[in-house]
Amino acid sequence: MEFLYFLLIGLVAGWLAGQLMKGSGFGTIGNIIVGVIGAIFGGWLFGVLGIGSGEGLFGSLVTAVVGAVVLLFGIGLIKKS
Repeated sequence: MEFLYFLLIGLVAGWLAGQLMKGSGFGTIGNIIVGVIGAIFGGWLFGVLGIGSGEGLFGSLVTAVVGAVVLLFGIGLIKKS
């Protein structure tokens, strides 16, 4: 069940990141994939920075969205160069 929740949070995070980063997304499916990867990246990034991701669904969603936005930003920089 936890894996299913992880995927659902990643899906929502990818969609939200795509909405926040207008013009630097990869379409709906691409943003969803970036959201799932961003959820993993966000957890790692928050851990490295020593930031608690909060508890429950909201904390997980915030962590995943931040990770996906940072990932989309980085990919956008690489794409432009």
